[in-house]
Amino acid sequence: MSSRVILVHGIWMPGAVMAWQAARLRAAGFDCETFSYYGVTRGPEEAVSRLTGVLSRGEAHVVAHSLGGLVTLHALRAQPSLPVRRVVCLGSPLRGSGAVRGMRRHSWAAATLGLAADLLEGGFDRWDGPAQVGVIAGSLPRGLGHVFSHFDDDHDGSVSVAETRLPGLADHVVISASHSGMLFSGEAARLTAQFLREGRFGPAVAPARRPG
Repeated sequence: MSSRVILVHGIWMPGAVMAWQAARLRAAGFDCETFSYYGVTRGPEEAVSRLTGVLSRGEAHVVAHSLGGLVTLHALRAQPSLPVRRVVCLGSPLRGSGAVRGMRRHSWAAATLGLAADLLEGGFDRWDGPAQVGVIAGSLPRGLGHVFSHFDDDHDGSVSVAETRLPGLADHVVISASHSGMLFSGEAARLTAQFLREGRFGPAVAPARRPG
C-alpha cells in the first residue's frame, strides 16, 4: 500500500494550513506533500489540471479539506485511471453548499467565492469512481455559515452533516469539530490515518449537542 499522501487545502486558505495534519500523518508513517492552488482567482479547473499532474506521478492517497475535496473528486472523476487508492474529505460539502447558495444572493459575499462558486454550490450526485472515499464531518457549530443558510441538522459552522453525505462513499463519520477546527483535531488525524490504512474509520467521539 502506498504511503504517499497529497494534502489539499480549502477555499481562502494557503497550503500551510494543512501542516498540522501533515505532521500527524508523518508521525503515523505516511509521506506527505501539500498541493496548493488558487480556487477563487484561477478557479477549480486550473486546480484540477495541476492536481491531475501531481497525482499521475505515482500511487497516492489524498486528504482534502472543504473545497479541496470537491477539487479532488472532480479530478478523479475526469481521470478515473489516476493511481489514487483512498481519499479522506474533511468537511467537504460534496452534495453542494447551502451557505454558498446564500452567499451568492449578496454581491459582496459572492465576490469572495470567485471562480469556485459553481463547484461549491453544485457538488455531486454520487461517487462511483474506483478510489475509496471517506468523509469526516464536523458537528461543532462555530462559523459564519448560519448567516447565509439555515441548517436543519448538525453542522460545523459552515457545512451541514447532510451536505457531506454522498451516495457511494466507503465510510462517513461525524466528530465534535468545527469546519476549520478539524484541521487541528487529533481525532480527525487518527481517523484519517486509519481510513488510509484500512478503507474505514474507527469509532469516533460522540458529536457535540447543538445549542438549544
